[in-house]
Amino acid sequence: MTPSPSAAALENRPVRPPGALVIEIEGVTKLYKMGAETIHALRGVNVRIHRNEYLAIMGPSGSGKSTLMNMLGCLDTPTAGRYEFSGKNVATMVDDELADIRNREIGFVFQTFNLLPRSDALHNVELPLIYAGVSKSERLERARLALENVGLGDRLHHKPNELSGGQRQRVAIARALVTRPSIILADEPTGNLDSKTGVEIMNLFEQLYAQGNTLIVVTHEEDIARHSRRIVRLRDGLIESDARV
Repeated sequence: MTPSPSAAALENRPVRPPGALVIEIEGVTKLYKMGAETIHALRGVNVRIHRNEYLAIMGPSGSGKSTLMNMLGCLDTPTAGRYEFSGKNVATMVDDELADIRNREIGFVFQTFNLLPRSDALHNVELPLIYAGVSKSERLERARLALENVGLGDRLHHKPNELSGGQRQRVAIARALVTRPSIILADEPTGNLDSKTGVEIMNLFEQLYAQGNTLIVVTHEEDIARHSRRIVRLRDGLIESDARV
């Protein structure tokens, strides 16, 4: 379990002023058909997220947490309601437009790292830039800088099996950063790590927030959520609370 910040640390840590509105979700409902049964995953959710925020989304199994994460990441669209990303209505977008947002505007960090096992760190990090059509020289330079930014400048040519779990997660975070996204969306980012390495990753998130990145961390762990500046709690497809930490 990753230790929570102390009360003194919570009082003294910096809070960046919010920037422009980047996500606005209003009255969003999501229904799934499971045979003859209809599952109400989200029931009229309202969320506004600004640039420079550090937000945690929490909730028990079946609360709608994963559905909301998929919605925020443009991996899914609402059944009803409005979702605007940087002022654009996501619900009306076609697949290519959604893919473009995912590749350019959202950096994903997953619990399982999702690295290519036979590729070194540099190639794993440059992948999103290949899909974005960036030239080879530019993408290699940006990948190198992203790895240096997460403390792996000396591990550029190491493959995943030559790295520790924490280092693999740092590679995944560098890959999320390399496109210079509007938002970093992390799903249980310390779930596969021991407590000491989990602390290191949360400290890295703190540095990223201080540099002006917008972070959304989806977690079921209170200790992880307490590192954020705002916690949104879901239950039964509804927002139970939305409070500053």
